[in-house]
Amino acid sequence: MYAKFKDLLFRPRTLWEKNLIVLWCGTFMAGIAFSLIMPFLSLYIDTLGNFSKDELNFYSGITYSATFLVMAIISPFWGKLADRKGRKLMILRASLGMAIVIGLMGAVTNIYQLIILRLLQGIFSGYVSNSNALIATETPKEHSGKALGILITGNVTGTLFGPLFGGFVAANFGYRITFVITGVILLIVFLLSVFFVHESFVPVEKSQMKSAREIFSTLPNRRIIIGMLFTTMLIQLGNFSISPILSLYIRELMNYHGPVTIVSGIIASLPGFSTLFAAPRLGALGDKVGTERILMFGMIAAALIYLPMAWVTNVWELGILRFLIGITNAALLPAVQALLAKNSPTAATGRIFSYNQSFQALGNVSGPLVGSFVSGLWDYSNVFLSTAVIIFLGCFWVHFSVKAKK
Repeated sequence: MYAKFKDLLFRPRTLWEKNLIVLWCGTFMAGIAFSLIMPFLSLYIDTLGNFSKDELNFYSGITYSATFLVMAIISPFWGKLADRKGRKLMILRASLGMAIVIGLMGAVTNIYQLIILRLLQGIFSGYVSNSNALIATETPKEHSGKALGILITGNVTGTLFGPLFGGFVAANFGYRITFVITGVILLIVFLLSVFFVHESFVPVEKSQMKSAREIFSTLPNRRIIIGMLFTTMLIQLGNFSISPILSLYIRELMNYHGPVTIVSGIIASLPGFSTLFAAPRLGALGDKVGTERILMFGMIAAALIYLPMAWVTNVWELGILRFLIGITNAALLPAVQALLAKNSPTAATGRIFSYNQSFQALGNVSGPLVGSFVSGLWDYSNVFLSTAVIIFLGCFWVHFSVKAKK
């Protein structure tokens, strides 16, 4: 046992393993940075003007969505540039750009400046997606599922700790200092990436670059690639559809008494803990039994778990189901990314992953809209029912998509 442990710690690492370690640290810190400011963003907006309740809700929605809308539009451009210049360059561009933009958010004097910076944040996005693309291209195909499963835990773990750290910093030092600290964290990510990430990349001349139409027309498993892009959007739509109403649903379950904010934070974080432990194991299992099977298992399980959330009677039941959802999350996005990596030509991997980020951003935007619409039309319970239906229908889409490989 000791010899095995010693080998794990001290054996020589291959290039892809070294990149994986550094990028795990980078995505962990990026996850902290991106989620650090989210718990108090609306409260920060409220300090930038004398807004009515409706105005505050409107500006909060615009400010939150601005980044994802720009990401959906700009990601394919960055993906094309990544295929020409390399994924490492895109990682450096994203981390440095975000460090500057988010740091400047602490100096804004009105809501319009904040919205502009949130739009710029979308332009400088792409650290996590390009990290995925770099690992996908530098890792042997037989290890890609495991590697991507491990990598996603970095971002998930950072996202878990970000709101807790951000809440502590904001409470003790104020909102503006929190943005500055976030910028410093991303600057550290930039420096880590500069010195410790290595890419064996051969630049492609602009004249030799294929258009998006040419790439998709020559893909050996085109249906799988297109299918996984839409699957990403469905997964994110399902995940984010409950985000606007989760704390309100918890408040109802607690009969409007008790520490609603603390309980909401804990229950919101539970899926991250189970994803953290399950993702590497499910990724490795997918390499052995087939990533398609892991993805299908995750979709079916997620639909079945969302369904009873509509009828829970206390926060304990909801917490248990949220923990189980984290396990299905560990089977979903890593499996999609592994299938994209295994079915994308190396010369087009950057663009394929950038398209995936665009579809992910579309899911991030449309999910809260669906959740808000359903809860406004009916009640909170129906949001979980509609989410279960969306994910269940996604099972048929996944089956249709991966059937092309058989």
